[in-house]
Amino acid sequence: MVETKTINPKILYYGNPVVLLTTVNEDDTTNISPISSSWALDHFLVIGLGTTGKAYENLQRNGECVLNIPGPDLWQNVERLASCTGKEPVPSDKAACGYKFVKDKFHAAGLTRKAASVVRAEMIAECPLQIEAEVRHIREPDNMEGIAIIELEAAAIHAQESIIKEDQHIDPSKWSPLIYNFRHYFGLGEELGKTARA
Repeated sequence: MVETKTINPKILYYGNPVVLLTTVNEDDTTNISPISSSWALDHFLVIGLGTTGKAYENLQRNGECVLNIPGPDLWQNVERLASCTGKEPVPSDKAACGYKFVKDKFHAAGLTRKAASVVRAEMIAECPLQIEAEVRHIREPDNMEGIAIIELEAAAIHAQESIIKEDQHIDPSKWSPLIYNFRHYFGLGEELGKTARA
């Protein structure tokens, strides 16, 4: 039997895909927020956001976004955004962690803007998968101060042609998402098996 030990890690990101969430600011410019709390079921998605950030403020105001899913090759671009915030003045909790205000996060991260087809938020051209989405419900659980759970519905899904197979499917042998695993970035390229489920 393998021995285990009870631990209490500061953060519990045990291996989640990175999302570069783009939202629309008051002046119609686009903000980028790197997040790693998301899951999808059919065409519905759930994300977790801090309530002091610009993305949360933007989603409350206009209810639309793009979930840009980067591949492993973009980890350094993502990391350039790690200490940036679109809020000015910088919220005290973020200032205490060394965040700085950055208006143009595309420039800061070395990423390229691309017009979306349904929502006003811009997409990130370098991301192999882009999901335009609209807010369906926002909830701030009483027992999770400073955290919001946001339910979204996909409005349009875009994929780079190089990762598409059979016209409508993503080929997992050609692309996998950038994974954030206990504060480290990973890419999953090796196929280990395929589910028997439909």
